[in-house]
Amino acid sequence: MSFEIKLPLFEGPFDLLLFFIERDELDIHDIPISKITNDFLDYLHHLEQMNIEVASEFILVAATLMRIKSKLLLPRPQLDDEGNEIDPREELVKHLLEYKKYKSVIEQLKNMEEAQISKEKRGNIAKEVRSLSETINVEAEIQDLDLYKLLRVFQRVIERYEIEQNKPTHEVIQYPYTIASQKDFIVHELGKSPRLAFSTVIEHDPNKIAVIFNFLAILELLQLNIITMHIGEGFNNFWIEKLEEVAAE
Repeated sequence: MSFEIKLPLFEGPFDLLLFFIERDELDIHDIPISKITNDFLDYLHHLEQMNIEVASEFILVAATLMRIKSKLLLPRPQLDDEGNEIDPREELVKHLLEYKKYKSVIEQLKNMEEAQISKEKRGNIAKEVRSLSETINVEAEIQDLDLYKLLRVFQRVIERYEIEQNKPTHEVIQYPYTIASQKDFIVHELGKSPRLAFSTVIEHDPNKIAVIFNFLAILELLQLNIITMHIGEGFNNFWIEKLEEVAAE
């Protein structure tokens, strides 16, 4: 009498560990390391009895489990920099969670592949492409041309033209003023008259931009000590003089 023992095949050591955890309904964040180590080693012993070559990754994980088990048996736990106890199972749990996440994604991709394979392919693609090319043929469109289509095209063209014409435009105007030219103008006017009222300067060119340039020119002449300013009463009531004429007085 002879009998056969059939063991389930797993894709890797983490697949085997997840099987034990799900089978025994264990908490993956609080793994009973002693029990799961014994189950893992027992599975490897059965493989050896059946003359099945044990892969190196299974042996590595078995050694890792035994190392974690030995650390848990030590009377002095390891502490981190903050004085908290380090759980030797933490790294193993991290790898198991990563493996479980990728395994679930692979299962979804497998289902999507099977669903795609089960679908029937489309019919005569060449005939459909030929039919589409005929519908956009220019000669075919001209043959079906009528007055209504012409009017619709004309209306769309007119609408686009009106939109283009009514677009807001921004025009940059170069004003014929500079501070240097307005300084020369004010000095020239002071040569005609010893005193020059600011209202007279405004009356000469009442443009707002000209007023600004003239005012800036007066400020710069004041800074250069070329002119002096006398302030009177009222709004914009001041006049300017050359400094040499003031000193002569």
